[in-house]
Amino acid sequence: MPSTLPTLSLLETRVLGVLAEKQRTVPDSYPLTLNALVSGCNQKTSRNPVLEVSDAQAQAALDSLKGYSLVSETSGGRSFRYAHNADRVLHLPSQSVILLTVLMLRGPQTAGELRIACDRMHNFADISSVEGFLEEMAERPAGALVVKLARLPGARESRWAHLLSGVPAEAAAGPEPVSAGDDVSLGEVAALKANLARLEAEVADLKALVARVCSELGIASPV
Repeated sequence: MPSTLPTLSLLETRVLGVLAEKQRTVPDSYPLTLNALVSGCNQKTSRNPVLEVSDAQAQAALDSLKGYSLVSETSGGRSFRYAHNADRVLHLPSQSVILLTVLMLRGPQTAGELRIACDRMHNFADISSVEGFLEEMAERPAGALVVKLARLPGARESRWAHLLSGVPAEAAAGPEPVSAGDDVSLGEVAALKANLARLEAEVADLKALVARVCSELGIASPV
């Protein structure tokens, strides 16, 4: 493995992520055959983006990853099988590899989303535990592996993205200025608008009542 972490393509991160995922979710079938790997790459669920990967494309990605020592090949029966070496090459604990796996397979996620998505591979005690491992990878002396993105409008949590394919466009643009209003969720904004509409209706009713009373008393309405 070169001293500088290579910039992986989307296909390479998908292949690496599938190998790391299946190691924990279907251990009896791991290491994976090429057919099993391609099926995992082309899953319609738990994948963002959804890809259409051919055998030849997956094999090319495997060959590239083998050059970085991120994947190893063994002979099993009538076919070759493939395993990842991400934990050894990147010097990461299993929890960090699992978080990186979900980010490679599903794209940017909040710490809360990551905790749920990782459940089949590892049960994180709480969101703080997830954030702890993410921050370790973000501050990794050998080079950051994840980055915390700016919060989306109306979002309570920031999302995290992996850096194995370089800096995401959202992170390269820099963080958005944060104001006190950013702490308000979309649901809270809707509730505030509903309350405002209710108060405006009540004020209109009161104005109509005052005008009617003044008319009955023969005096000028103050509203």
